[in-house]
Amino acid sequence: MQLTKVLSLLTCALLSSATVPTKTVKRADSSQFVTTQGSKFFVNGSEFPIIGTNAYWLQALNEEQDIINTFSNISALGIKVAFNDVTEIPETGTWFQLIANGTTSVNTGANGLQKLDMIIKHAESFGIYVLLTLTNNWAPLATDNLTESIDGLKSSVQSRAVVDTFNASRPRNFLSNDYGGMDVYVRQFGLQNHDEFYTNQTVLNAFMNYTTQIVTRYVDSPAVLAWELANDARCNSSVAASATCTPQTVTQWHSTVAQHIKALDPNHLISSGTQGFLCMGCPKLFPQQTSPAQPSARAVVGRRSVAKPLTRERIIQERNEQFKKSRALLPKSEQDKGEGIRVRGRWVSTPTKRQSDSQGVGSAFDGSQGVDSEDILGIPQIGFGSFQLFPDQNTYGPDDPSLSAFNNTLQIGINWITTHGRLAQQFDKPVSLLGFGLVTQTNAPDFVPFNSTVAPFASDTTSTVSKASSTSSSASANSTQTFGVTDSEQATAYSTWLNTGISSGVSGLLQYQWSQGNLTAQANTTISPNDDTTGESSNDDTTGESPNDGYSIQGVGEDTVQSILQNAVQSVSST
Repeated sequence: MQLTKVLSLLTCALLSSATVPTKTVKRADSSQFVTTQGSKFFVNGSEFPIIGTNAYWLQALNEEQDIINTFSNISALGIKVAFNDVTEIPETGTWFQLIANGTTSVNTGANGLQKLDMIIKHAESFGIYVLLTLTNNWAPLATDNLTESIDGLKSSVQSRAVVDTFNASRPRNFLSNDYGGMDVYVRQFGLQNHDEFYTNQTVLNAFMNYTTQIVTRYVDSPAVLAWELANDARCNSSVAASATCTPQTVTQWHSTVAQHIKALDPNHLISSGTQGFLCMGCPKLFPQQTSPAQPSARAVVGRRSVAKPLTRERIIQERNEQFKKSRALLPKSEQDKGEGIRVRGRWVSTPTKRQSDSQGVGSAFDGSQGVDSEDILGIPQIGFGSFQLFPDQNTYGPDDPSLSAFNNTLQIGINWITTHGRLAQQFDKPVSLLGFGLVTQTNAPDFVPFNSTVAPFASDTTSTVSKASSTSSSASANSTQTFGVTDSEQATAYSTWLNTGISSGVSGLLQYQWSQGNLTAQANTTISPNDDTTGESSNDDTTGESPNDGYSIQGVGEDTVQSILQNAVQSVSST
């Protein structure tokens, strides 16, 4: 068995008014490329499990040696970086594509796609596989999210000081969502709704044109693991969804783009990149046509011979059984309290057409997030599915009233991972957890949600309500508890989730996010010298640290998290 080294890279989009003609590319030596057998990855006949981490900022580094050093430090684990659209040409730093007023141009220079070429070249030299992501769901502006909600509470964060500190004063590419994405297309092409990215033919042609150029650029590279169509695609985003957007809208877009890529590139796999949200009871464009496959000799020990399809009734029944078991473990006095179920809030912009399920299955399963990952997994050209786990920002199920807040976070993560392990077995395709993380109390001031440009728990804001580590049954708007988990709780969750993924048949697990110090600093770039407003700390005017959107491990349990990842690598290598 080989150990997997993976780099997942979100590239920029190249827009155009016409579609580049599709051309057929001859398949190269298949032994060089990652393939699948059932729910597992393989390379050259050997199983290829993925254990890794994420560094969306890699392409924004100022010097080639910094890229080399970063690869060297995490070459046994794997990394992930971000795409780079701009609406005006920056004076400094990396940019791949200009999208402005319905016109576009691609930067093929040294601070453009040549930087991406450099990353691919060094990935090959380190034996690292690259997961290239074609666009992102989130592209907020500073004016989009002045008030956020968490745990049902309103946290007023429109303080000008906060906006200045975490928006205008930070160099471009500091925040993970500051690299362009779907809503850049929507805004710059004069459209009104986020889902027009999926349905507007002009935008679709432009995205296909970009896809053709990127895919054919790297079609023969053995360093490319797969093409990820979009990060966290769904109906809603920074720009509101229309009333007509449904999960089927997003599924159809995945099918269209996947067919286009498969015609261009027979060498590489195609993945979805969704958050993993499901839609129980929704009509399927790609329903499962055959009975679930019997597990092979390589199947995970202890799995049942046939995977039962996920249903609303099954989810609710298993949830109730789990709640009953945890309640039975409480002292009798606690059992009699009869506390109600607490449900976490989530960091989203606008609701979609389908709202909360009346039977209580929850927003992760009822289609209200505007995506059906099960339907997308059924697309023939999709080689493997993906999901994410960020309990600080998304709701994956109701809290068990018998558990503390942190234990609820831990258990909900276990349930979410196990659910997707079952989908892998059901569809006989790999499913990967391509991003998981928890914000620690130390990192809380730097935490910026994916669909926001504001840090709601910065030192000059008043709302510091904890959700992941609080043990109280409810929170009030006057709470002064610190947001986030302790370093010890983060370590417990990461270790537990990795072990759960391995045992439940999830074939890829990437922690979010890697951090790197001693980087070459350059004024007004992502890595800037001695710039306190960016949160970077450097010893002199020539070095700096990688960005931190709240999930960085630099100096915050760094050794522990690295050890946990390494233990997981050793675990999959010994099975």
